[in-house]
Amino acid sequence: MSWHGLLVSVRDAAEAAEAVAGGASIIDVKEPLAGPLGAAVAEQAAGVAVAVGAVAPGAMRWTMACGELASGVENIVAHVRRTIAAVGMAAAAPAAVKVGLAGMTDAGWRAGLDALDRGLPAGIERIAVAYADWRSAAAPAVEQVIEAAIAAGTKTLLIDTADKSAPGLLTRCGPQTIGGWIGAARAGGMQVALAGGITLEEIPAVAALGPDVVALRSAVCSNGRSGSVQRRLVRRAADACGSAGPGSRLSAIGGMTR
Repeated sequence: MSWHGLLVSVRDAAEAAEAVAGGASIIDVKEPLAGPLGAAVAEQAAGVAVAVGAVAPGAMRWTMACGELASGVENIVAHVRRTIAAVGMAAAAPAAVKVGLAGMTDAGWRAGLDALDRGLPAGIERIAVAYADWRSAAAPAVEQVIEAAIAAGTKTLLIDTADKSAPGLLTRCGPQTIGGWIGAARAGGMQVALAGGITLEEIPAVAALGPDVVALRSAVCSNGRSGSVQRRLVRRAADACGSAGPGSRLSAIGGMTR
């Protein structure tokens, strides 16, 4: 599945409406108080799906964060199925899910991801997640995640940060390191999304690295990550992505769905 543009993570239907009105291309549902990829309860995620379908029927896809693989493959698959059941016929099922690898430094994470891929309902993509701060998160190195994702035929990589209280992705890693990761993923045929405390002011620099997707929450919320998504801030982010420099894949596709 092809992903492009601005992704905004929301926690409920009201935030989803704000994100769509502001110009987001992709809506992701998560519970920010439950961790970097905190899973929202099934009914809450279903409400987001219905809201997205109501304001942009057939025009937008939504994704869902499902926590960390360490919580157990069976638990993650059950949560996805509960969410799909809660959505029912009212809206589309999630197009993709994201699962982190914090606390998975042993060799079992590869087998766990394979099991997750087999257990997910048909038609739902798993986005590979690599934590840039993998050492402090006790997660596999970014290069290892990329290698495993390419071997598994995974189509999309998200580079994120696990510690949301620390400096963001660009400050923590620098453009050269991030660019190397993007190049490695791209060489393996993957699309790339960048997230992790990216500010509105950093969007042009991040977009210039050539990701397919820039993913935000804190930058488009009042009072930071735990606040509420605001359409005026989403609009600023969408405009920044759309006016990124000529080296950006975001600018090459002519901005986001408005």
